[in-house]
Amino acid sequence: MSDPSAYLADVAARQAKVWPAHLSREVSFPLGEIPLTAHVTHWARTTPDAPAVIYYGTELTWADLDAQSNRFAHLLAARGLARGDRVAVFMPNCPQFHIAFYGILKAGAVHVPVSPLSTPDELAYVLNDTDARALLLVDTLLPVAQAATPGTKVEEIFSTALAEMLPAEPAFNLPAMVATAPKPCPGTTAFLPALAAFPADPVDHGDLDSPAALNYTGGTTGMPKGCIHTQRDMVFTGAANWSVTTNRAKGVSLSFFPEFWIAGENTALVMPPMNGEPLVLLTRWDPLGVLQAIERYRVTTTALIVDGAVELMNRPDFGDYDLSSLARVRVVSFVKKLDTDIRKRWFDLTGTVLAEAAWGMTETHTSNTFTTAMQDDDFDLKQQPVFVGLPVPQTEFVIRDFDTGAIVPLGEEGEITVRTPAMLKGYWRREAATKEAIRDGFLHTGDIGVLDEMGYLHYLGRRKEMLKVRGMSVFPAEVEAVLGKHPGVQGSGVVGRADAHAGQIPVAFVQPADPALTAEALTLWLSEKLSKYKIPEIRLVEALPMTATGKVRKAELQTWVEDKEQIA
Repeated sequence: MSDPSAYLADVAARQAKVWPAHLSREVSFPLGEIPLTAHVTHWARTTPDAPAVIYYGTELTWADLDAQSNRFAHLLAARGLARGDRVAVFMPNCPQFHIAFYGILKAGAVHVPVSPLSTPDELAYVLNDTDARALLLVDTLLPVAQAATPGTKVEEIFSTALAEMLPAEPAFNLPAMVATAPKPCPGTTAFLPALAAFPADPVDHGDLDSPAALNYTGGTTGMPKGCIHTQRDMVFTGAANWSVTTNRAKGVSLSFFPEFWIAGENTALVMPPMNGEPLVLLTRWDPLGVLQAIERYRVTTTALIVDGAVELMNRPDFGDYDLSSLARVRVVSFVKKLDTDIRKRWFDLTGTVLAEAAWGMTETHTSNTFTTAMQDDDFDLKQQPVFVGLPVPQTEFVIRDFDTGAIVPLGEEGEITVRTPAMLKGYWRREAATKEAIRDGFLHTGDIGVLDEMGYLHYLGRRKEMLKVRGMSVFPAEVEAVLGKHPGVQGSGVVGRADAHAGQIPVAFVQPADPALTAEALTLWLSEKLSKYKIPEIRLVEALPMTATGKVRKAELQTWVEDKEQIA
């Protein structure tokens, strides 16, 4: 592999010339490089009555959050969980998620977030892969857990309900799906009453370098892999992004991004404790609630999907809300892409500038580049191909040839490899996959990118086959692995087709082993195995195009997507 020293020095010099003059090139830790849990305790001691989480009007202060997470740490210890044990959290956004997250870290245990969209098979996979000993869930997900936990090492299920933390009189719009009455959860331990039985005495067995979270990501080997992250990864990510923020004054942030997702974890659980900023938390995307909350709490910072920003602007009552407090709005381009027209329209209506949230992945704790102060004359949007800005401090990119690993010249396409202090410490229980991904200190991402002559990174997409369906990641290998479990399936290949509404739709070409197999029956079977957004269109074929080594020719399948004649 080529020595990257000279290359990195050259790139750094180019980046220095275009680095925004008023942004630091060094990582600043507002409270020092201390565990994330110590940040919570700091704010509990210095600003105990200030709100940490505002949930539809319910306010959890920093003192509350610190005390409740202490109680959970004590509770886990009383149940026999030790340092390094895994605790799964299976719920949507709510204050209980925050209590659990910091409590797990304070116990020295490992946080395992699981998508609340998971099927029993998907939940069971994570529970078995991690050997999780405890599971915290919301009441509506108990049936999924009851189907998933038999045969796992889960010893206790803690349950709670969104209603337990909702105010009697909501401060802003409360969607009906959030305002549901609590459901009985027989056979589980009621989470909040259990916490009340334990002391709030200070406890923190966590540290900067022990495993703190297993964040799952899909892969080309078929099933998701757990990325081992530490509190140092989390704190670095928060500090690095804080360092390239134009206005570091304490404001108010708002998030509806799912907290089981690494971007949601950063936005809601990592960033606010960096400077003690209150977080307005929504369980889900709700345009009316977002507008009302921004106005009521004078929100300064938020992130949106581009589609969401357009949805807000299209509301006839958009102009009725005072959004003048907004100072920093980041957007993520999934289905709809940020363009100059959307940016101008938003600016004309709000006076704030939409900027792309940039590049990242679960393995690197995401948020690895920034586009702050690169919007003058739409500089960022005029770059081709997709512009994702500069690396945050202490993060380095090298573009290499996918096959040889050789460094390619600036301006040429290749594999994005990255070195960052926030990089995963390995894939959980997957030594071979770790060695394949991390070589000579660089993560080989499988993403295609370009470093241009100025040192800006451009992201061209994933060489892996990952699809984006309504902003959610779908990995064909995972879908194929599930299809392979059906006795009537001989083989399959999954590719994507473009869709105006969803961005992409997975299409599974299936070679039946049973001539009686129907697409309808297979779809019904998959509905019990996969989350709804992962379920592909089924196209039965007589035979799959294969290479000499027995692999499906995906490129040929892609040409079949619009070719109905290939369907059996």
